[in-house]
Amino acid sequence: MRRAASLVLAAALAQPAAAAGCRGTIYLTFDTGSMSQASLIRDTLRKHGARATFFLANEKTFRGDMSLDPSWAEYWRSLAADGHAFGNPPWRHWYFRGDTADGRVTYASHDGKHRESLDRAGACAELERVNAAFRQMTGRALDPIWRAPGGRTTPRALEFAAACGYPRHVGWSPAGFIGDELPSDRFPNDVLLARALRDLKDGDVAMMHLGIWSRKEPLAPILDELLAGLKARGFCFATIPERQG
Repeated sequence: MRRAASLVLAAALAQPAAAAGCRGTIYLTFDTGSMSQASLIRDTLRKHGARATFFLANEKTFRGDMSLDPSWAEYWRSLAADGHAFGNPPWRHWYFRGDTADGRVTYASHDGKHRESLDRAGACAELERVNAAFRQMTGRALDPIWRAPGGRTTPRALEFAAACGYPRHVGWSPAGFIGDELPSDRFPNDVLLARALRDLKDGDVAMMHLGIWSRKEPLAPILDELLAGLKARGFCFATIPERQG
């Protein structure tokens, strides 16, 4: 399978890069997750001069703290200094499960053990906690974009987010699901790399995480090859706020 990925990468490198401008643009996005790959991803983006968009939730990290604790301030400041963009998932990274008859939205934990009904003020509070923590660590606010956990929205969740200052919801493209949430025994890195290099096209939003607890083979080590292959095809990288539509 490594040979398959190598062949795809070799074919991409054989194509001349655009002499002036880009043949297309890929929008790289990263959700928080366990943060185990955070430093590698930052360094790889720097190596390729690629700007991305990060969606921040307050999640438990491999260090035993939380991703929006002050202990991560230096990391978020470094990304801000590198010119990346930042969006907002809700603080607890729960899922929006549906709208209720009394004008609220159901908000539930991943395991389904906890469930709340949020009105607009409650939804805004979830979003503002992320913005406040990020501002305290970096001195700047989040961009007016957000991503619902799992990409699951409801009409009222979208309405509430817009009223709270986040009018633009950002999902990802079908080919942009790079696959770091998939089991590595069935979807090893070389297979995912080959698929991404084959399928990503101009305008696609790609999505990965800064670490996934369940994946035995972290996907981040192939980011270097992925970006090199996409650049060889003439793609450039930009942030979501720069994307039209």
